[in-house]
Amino acid sequence: MPDSDSVLTDALARERAHHDACRAALKAMIDGAQEQVVVGEDTSASGADAEVLGHRLRSQAKELRELPEGPLFFGRLDFARDTQAAGDHAGQEYHIGRVRITHDPSAPPLVIDWRAPVARAFYQASARSPQGVAVRRRFGWSPSGRGDSADLTGLEDEHLGEGEERESGIVAGEIERPRIGPMRDIAATIQPEQDDLVREDLATSLCVQGAPGTGKTAVGLHRAAYLLYTHPERIQRGGMLILGPNRAFLSYISQVLPALGETGVRQATVDDEIARHPVRAQDSDAAAIVKHDIRMAEVLRRALYARVSTEVTGPLVLPDGSYRWRVPTDELERIVREVRAEEPPYAVGRERVRNRIVRAVQQQAERRGGPRTNAWVQKVSRARPVTALLNAVWPAVQPEEILTGLFARPETLAAAAEDILDADEQKALRWPKPPRSHRSARWSAADLVLLDELAGLIERPDGYGHVVVDEAQDLSPMQCRVVARRSSFGSVTVLGDLAQGTTPWAARDWPQFLTHLGKPNAVITPLTTGFRVPGAVAELANRLLKHLDTDVPPVRSLRRDGEVSVGAADDATAAAVAAVKAALKHAGSIGVIAADTEAQGLRHALITAGLPASGADFPEARLTVVPASTAKGLEYDHVVVVEPSAIVRAEPRGMNRLYVALTRAVSRLHIVHSLPLPAPLTGRSLRPQHIGSPTS
Repeated sequence: MPDSDSVLTDALARERAHHDACRAALKAMIDGAQEQVVVGEDTSASGADAEVLGHRLRSQAKELRELPEGPLFFGRLDFARDTQAAGDHAGQEYHIGRVRITHDPSAPPLVIDWRAPVARAFYQASARSPQGVAVRRRFGWSPSGRGDSADLTGLEDEHLGEGEERESGIVAGEIERPRIGPMRDIAATIQPEQDDLVREDLATSLCVQGAPGTGKTAVGLHRAAYLLYTHPERIQRGGMLILGPNRAFLSYISQVLPALGETGVRQATVDDEIARHPVRAQDSDAAAIVKHDIRMAEVLRRALYARVSTEVTGPLVLPDGSYRWRVPTDELERIVREVRAEEPPYAVGRERVRNRIVRAVQQQAERRGGPRTNAWVQKVSRARPVTALLNAVWPAVQPEEILTGLFARPETLAAAAEDILDADEQKALRWPKPPRSHRSARWSAADLVLLDELAGLIERPDGYGHVVVDEAQDLSPMQCRVVARRSSFGSVTVLGDLAQGTTPWAARDWPQFLTHLGKPNAVITPLTTGFRVPGAVAELANRLLKHLDTDVPPVRSLRRDGEVSVGAADDATAAAVAAVKAALKHAGSIGVIAADTEAQGLRHALITAGLPASGADFPEARLTVVPASTAKGLEYDHVVVVEPSAIVRAEPRGMNRLYVALTRAVSRLHIVHSLPLPAPLTGRSLRPQHIGSPTS
């Protein structure tokens, strides 16, 4: 019987040789794609066809060239030889990777894309339901390698066909290993419940309620990659949009889709999507809360359509050579009333009124002199009497003009907000010093949301084929409408955690949120199993749940590791510096999280102590100081939370903010404080320690 070590050595040698063959094939694919671009430039097709072909070839070549360094496969499926069990795949062997690799398009692939239907068995097969798989193999790669064959360090086989199933040390090691830099894909470690969500149909809108560490962000990004692979033409027609809460988060996730072979996806914040003007004004808390309230949608609709008049002062008289066509007042008023009742977008309604007036004139002219040409119709459509009448009953408007009039004129606001906003709410909205015109107005971030609402009422924006919204719980109802306008004919993937809602208008439940988003029938699915957050951290964070104004299940961590310690200090800043020095002895990234007002001072103290600390915008840094307001969605191997009470006191939903800060740690959590701890953090199960000041 052969020695097990020699069997492993032989297996590794064969897999390394296969990887070398894959690497050579990938290089040939890249070279071939570039050659196709050169050949395609000389194609004899029509100009439009050549342009389409050239764009497609250039995109394919660019995607292949920009694939990041790394292993070309992470798993293998060996199907049983029994055709009854394995069907068409009987006796076949497939390597699973992030992109499809082949010597020739007509030849069997050397690597199957993880999104291909046959690859689903890699994530879903089990001893109870082997799905025709005899052996599932996972590969272990050196985390510090660049994807060379020599970096293949190990493998694991599960003989599912023989009823063998065990926890994978390779998967556990990949999930738990320390890391520095942007978020990585999880194609090699997707769990069955995650895979179900990733592969949900394009027509289905999903809402994933995900506790910290459950991989909801990874699920959303991999679902985006799956949909781009499965429905490329349908998605590319409208495009795909990934919405994140801030630039730091977008920087953190920026490499996931390119690593999966998908580029050209727009990644932005809601503010990026509605940036009609620079933000140059700051709202009071009261004004911001009202502006984000769903009731503002009706206020704005009233303000816009108040410009429409169904009363006409006289008939339309239109000279046309020796003729004078006349449309009576009552007919003009009927046209306006009918269009108004149809509730089209404002700009569409204006053109409908114009077209119906012109049609009324055309009918008179044709009864008198026969059919009219298109040129005649266009001339009448732009005639001064028609335009003057149109401007009187349905004037052209700009969103800025409407909003300026609303906030600058108390009587205009009172009329639009009657029975909707009370006197105090209207007062909070009014500008104390109105600008001379909308052109000189200074807009706040909330104003841009309202301007987008008005722009959408005037003319509907182009929509995306699919929108992924991460950290969605913090969107206001009016921000939800921003997203709804851009996904009215597409589906959405909503990712969030109600317990992490920190804005004054954060969602308290998903059904109402999804109604504002225009997707009331979206499927709501909870993820409660934590893969990244260790058990010790999850246990502490769960203590806060009963102090939050929402109902979510506690996170259940699969990891029984992790460290949590609490240090009382005379000087919290000095204690934080000491905690960072201790953390640097371990591998992985370090995040120092504090109240926003304290973050800059902490960073300065760390730099003064010789510890180069970066801001949250640099995810590749080893040591980062993160204001609590921007920590959402990020993760660090070691987290130092400074003065939890200051974080709680900094904002009305400060306890939710603290919950976010505590759950950024994926290995060790160290809390330092000089102020008394919030009640949920006190208890015997914590490891308290006292850290005196350097001079004590």
